[in-house]
Amino acid sequence: MKKVLILCTGNSCRSIIAEALVNAKLEGIEAYSAGVRASGKVNAYAKRVLEEEGIWNDSYHSKALDEVIHLDFDLVVTVCDHANETCPMFPKPIPKIHVGFSDPDGKDYGAFILTCKAIEAELLPIIAEKLS
Repeated sequence: MKKVLILCTGNSCRSIIAEALVNAKLEGIEAYSAGVRASGKVNAYAKRVLEEEGIWNDSYHSKALDEVIHLDFDLVVTVCDHANETCPMFPKPIPKIHVGFSDPDGKDYGAFILTCKAIEAELLPIIAEKLS
């Protein structure tokens, strides 16, 4: 099983959505998410969009990098520019890619639906290719 870490700043919207999509739709790949400055909560609209997709899991929560840093990742993906710029050094060389998405936080629910669709269409094929 390959492991991917999806990083964002607050780990409340984009990275949580990406984590859930990878876990639900990419066989043989296990996703985790974290924030460089975790907010400590999942955005209610992010949770709702995942529930409507049928892929919400109560184990998903906003967490800091410290909570997952001990795992051996095969790939690190940043999904926001701030996380890309402040991505920490890892104890061992891990391939890192950046695929940025607009932050839906503070916008209406439709923005979360669009973000979810964009992540599925754009990011999942890249992760699958990188880890094949």
